[in-house]
Amino acid sequence: MIAKNGKKSSRNTVAVQLTNVSKRYTIHHEKPTLVEHLINGRTESFWALKNINLTIKKGEKVGIIGPNGSGKTTLLKIISGITFPTSGRVETFGKTISLIDLEAGFHPDLTGYQNIFLNAMVLGMKRKEIESKIKDIISFADIGKFIDVPLFTYSEGMKLRLGFSIAVHAEPEILILDENMSAGDANFHQKAQAKIQEFFKSGKTIIIVSHWLDYVRENCERVVLLRKGIVEKQGNAQVVKQYGPL
Repeated sequence: MIAKNGKKSSRNTVAVQLTNVSKRYTIHHEKPTLVEHLINGRTESFWALKNINLTIKKGEKVGIIGPNGSGKTTLLKIISGITFPTSGRVETFGKTISLIDLEAGFHPDLTGYQNIFLNAMVLGMKRKEIESKIKDIISFADIGKFIDVPLFTYSEGMKLRLGFSIAVHAEPEILILDENMSAGDANFHQKAQAKIQEFFKSGKTIIIVSHWLDYVRENCERVVLLRKGIVEKQGNAQVVKQYGPL
């Protein structure tokens, strides 16, 4: 169960609360022909997360680390509402913006300008707020004349730049990051990282998945180590030191 932007909690200091959260995926083992599939086909369950209990306070900077396949990105997607838990409860208290799926909410037949309104409304922005920020959004995305042409003409990099610009101008209270996020060319990537650092210096809640352990150590107050879908350890930067290099 997911309760997005909870209002009734008396825990005014809590940004994210996960209670007994588990996520199961079903893997289909397909066979070459339909007959073979009907006779021999089988499915297998894979638990990406198992009974995760995690409380993140408002303003906390939390790093999620662990080996590949440990459930890190799945955890972020569940917190951001991109996917849902198989069991358990997820509560977020504050506007939550994810920089994982930057193209969510876009329509290929609409122009970049029109997609700003569409995507920003999906993120919870009001029309007047969008109108007051649209020049800044367009300037930051830096896609020039393409802002007035349909999205299906955009390169992947251009769509990511536009999505990133909209997301960071949506004034998130909880920001969710994945180090694998790519947002355009090297120049834009540098600008994007500078913007993210602004968020780190602010009082916003930030949750980040990263294999860059030095980055986690320097920027996160708390570190959560996932392994095989389970929280193995959590604490301060010493968790990074105990985990060691990947």
